[in-house]
Amino acid sequence: MKILKDIRSKYPNEFVLFGIFVFLFVVMSILSPDKFLSITNLQTMLFQMPEFGLMALAMMIAVLTGGMNLSIITGSTLATIIAGFFMRTEFVQNNPALGTLLAVLMTIFIACMTGVLNGAIVAYIGVAPMLVTLGTKTLFEGLGLQFTKGSSVSGFPELFNKIGSGTLFGIPYTLIILIIFTVLSYFLFERSKWGMEVYMIGCNETATRFSGVNTKATLLKVYIYSGLMYGIAGILIASRYCSAKTDYGSSYLMQALTAVVLGGTSIAGGSGTVAGTILAVMIIQTVSTGFNIYGINRNIVNIITGVILIVVLAIRYLTQVVIDRKKIRERVSQSRKTA
Repeated sequence: MKILKDIRSKYPNEFVLFGIFVFLFVVMSILSPDKFLSITNLQTMLFQMPEFGLMALAMMIAVLTGGMNLSIITGSTLATIIAGFFMRTEFVQNNPALGTLLAVLMTIFIACMTGVLNGAIVAYIGVAPMLVTLGTKTLFEGLGLQFTKGSSVSGFPELFNKIGSGTLFGIPYTLIILIIFTVLSYFLFERSKWGMEVYMIGCNETATRFSGVNTKATLLKVYIYSGLMYGIAGILIASRYCSAKTDYGSSYLMQALTAVVLGGTSIAGGSGTVAGTILAVMIIQTVSTGFNIYGINRNIVNIITGVILIVVLAIRYLTQVVIDRKKIRERVSQSRKTA
């Protein structure tokens, strides 16, 4: 009990989110135990959640600095499309193991380069992140459509396709990948000097710069790491679909932003945890899967996601207003006592 109390006091937001996840999971299980708790449905959730979780981490990293990355989907699909054309070459067909490895590295490299483009414009030119990533989102999508003419790229090696559908001792490879990068993100952003600088930029970039931190280099690294996350997510999506296309994973953009905000990351930057984001992903995945089982229209799911985002943002804003007013009253009261 003492350990539980310590966790609750140290991570109150994450404790609440975990409780919500358990509650929703139990409710969905009671409403339709035969379908929701079926091996097929649980496996589907475990295969889909990792790519969603990586997209959410890619978004969270940018939001921590007070920015945003609207190009996580199109940057991901552009990288997988280019790698997809490479995987159709005779060299890869004759050397599937080496070809798959090179294709994975190529996808990650291209995704990171899209991150370099975003980060360079945001950090060194000073354009607002939302505007930059909105522009690159359109750019990457246009390039993807130009390369594919709107169709999908397929014919990948079987080894590549197994990444998104294979298991290790019954555990999906995709889930193992998510766990690895969740732990990595935790140590990088919550237990390292660079992570502290990221949070500082989100709180006050000007003050952080005057404290001696190279904020431009830090921001550039943030968008490169975001590119790494959505590049890996793109690999999982392409391998699960056994093809690459510009509109694959398009629904993850709104869902990723919702997960980030629901997970406790301030849209203004400076606060948030990796655990909170992943728990929010688990909640949204559970709700989405449950709705699909019960035959609820996908448009309704999008409406509910949008409502959740608006409500959470409104609650966090009003809560911050109350906190700010309380601080002002305390300062006024303290100044009067001093006088």
